[in-house]
Amino acid sequence: MKEVIRNTLVEAHQVLGRLIENEPTLGNVEKAARLIIASLEAKGHVYSCGNGGSMCDAMHFAEEMTGRYRLNRAPLAALSISDASHMSCVGNDYGYDEIFSRFVDAHARAGDCLLAISTSGTSKNVVKAAEVARGRGVKVIAMTGKPQSLLESLADVVICTPGGRFADRVQEQHIKIIHILIELTERHFFPELYAG
Repeated sequence: MKEVIRNTLVEAHQVLGRLIENEPTLGNVEKAARLIIASLEAKGHVYSCGNGGSMCDAMHFAEEMTGRYRLNRAPLAALSISDASHMSCVGNDYGYDEIFSRFVDAHARAGDCLLAISTSGTSKNVVKAAEVARGRGVKVIAMTGKPQSLLESLADVVICTPGGRFADRVQEQHIKIIHILIELTERHFFPELYAG
């Protein structure tokens, strides 16, 4: 078992090393943070969505924006599209592909931002949310694990973190980037938190 544990950590370490050396991706993380900051400065909202583990990441992003990341500060306007009653209603009445897009259509406004997470970049409901967001003047940040995906074609900024054969390495990179996006946003609005 220890060999499996060690090999898993080594692989994760190697994937992180490739991300650290990927200047275009690091630049896109910065661009994504600037989009989030611009939305919040304009009194807009940042929405997030994804399926399965990516939904957990979307929720994690939103709760640390409205709650706190490291230290106490005012809440930031973020909301994950994860309400069970909305999703079951829309899924039942319109189909699962519509669960995120109908929420975006109902709530998002020009100047808002959507963090659309799909490790494959092909999740139909995430892609549809990005399509609706663009039609409403909402900036789209795509977080994927495969280059040149359909989701990427709909995004203002793409953060693609290829991680290996399976989604777990991709998701590990996504949560790191989510934390960085939150920190960059905090550093902009609450520089005093990072003064010491």
